[in-house]
Amino acid sequence: MRVLAALSGGVDSAVAAARAIDSGHDVTAVHLALSSNPQTFRSGARGCCSLEDSRDARRVADILDIPYYVWDLADRFKDDVVDDFLAEYAAGRTPNPCLRCNERIKFSAVLDRALALGFDAVCTGHYARLVDNADGRELHRAVDPEKDQSYVLSVLQPNQLRRAMFPLGASLKSEVRTEASQRGLLVADKPDSHDICFIPDGNTRGFLASQLGASHGSIVDEAGQVVGEHDGAYAFTVGQRRGLDLNVAAPDRSPRYVLSIEPVSNVVTVGPKAALAIDLIEGDRVKWCGPISQGAFAGAAQVRAHGDAVDAVAETRADRIVVRLQSPQRGVAPGQAVTLYDGTRVVCSATIVRAANSPS
Repeated sequence: MRVLAALSGGVDSAVAAARAIDSGHDVTAVHLALSSNPQTFRSGARGCCSLEDSRDARRVADILDIPYYVWDLADRFKDDVVDDFLAEYAAGRTPNPCLRCNERIKFSAVLDRALALGFDAVCTGHYARLVDNADGRELHRAVDPEKDQSYVLSVLQPNQLRRAMFPLGASLKSEVRTEASQRGLLVADKPDSHDICFIPDGNTRGFLASQLGASHGSIVDEAGQVVGEHDGAYAFTVGQRRGLDLNVAAPDRSPRYVLSIEPVSNVVTVGPKAALAIDLIEGDRVKWCGPISQGAFAGAAQVRAHGDAVDAVAETRADRIVVRLQSPQRGVAPGQAVTLYDGTRVVCSATIVRAANSPS
């Protein structure tokens, strides 16, 4: 097959491309330029898409002896990921930009262009497994639970999965680094990128303030009493404790956490940790990784990229799901994704619109 390997400049995508070559595919490398003004160097493990990353990707392609191109997707990335991120926070929701990037950039814009150029598949360094059976291709968890990225890939649909390659899904991260060193890839010891790639200094609150501006409002307790002030409700997310400028202590002196964010009134409500526990989730914008299944479903649900999955029962429809968690979870916010699993298989994901306690 003709395979387009997306090289980020990191160790994972480098080894994934090398394995695609070993499998006999005709591989071409592409590095995605997602910033119109990339910084020269990464700050340790923060961010990505720097000039350093681009140069590292080119070096990998040279060592693997494959063609290398840079695709400028900065405008598309800004429209579909960065602007979406800002709009979600402004609306009082907590988005996951990695899901949006996989959905709209890597497996939409890139895949569409790759197919138009005659490629058969796009190869990435994601940690997830693809399993083919009589009913089609399934997305499954990676073997390495610490690196599993099936949650952020759960927005992919069957037609995209059929054109995807994830060569690292059956490997441990330690094995990938060892292999990179043995292959002479200079990125073997390069730190993994963390945080949000377009906020390389990790200061999400500062980034939001610079883009959305100050908007003074009140912080209230569950009874509606004003207990503090803020410069923008967008700077908070459900479950947050740090950064709260409270001037009235709780009666029992216990710490308080963000319970809800109301963008229209610009009010942030805080309360005790116990009030964060929820066991009912409603989601819309459902993305099915396989056949659409309507009705009752018993499996597991995950609400964070690096969170644990918990047993759950869901009522699924084509465009909406209602999930009842068997173990209450804390800090679940509208805008996040909930992903349903059947064992290791990803069933679907949805955007959370409501998280609450189910009626007793």
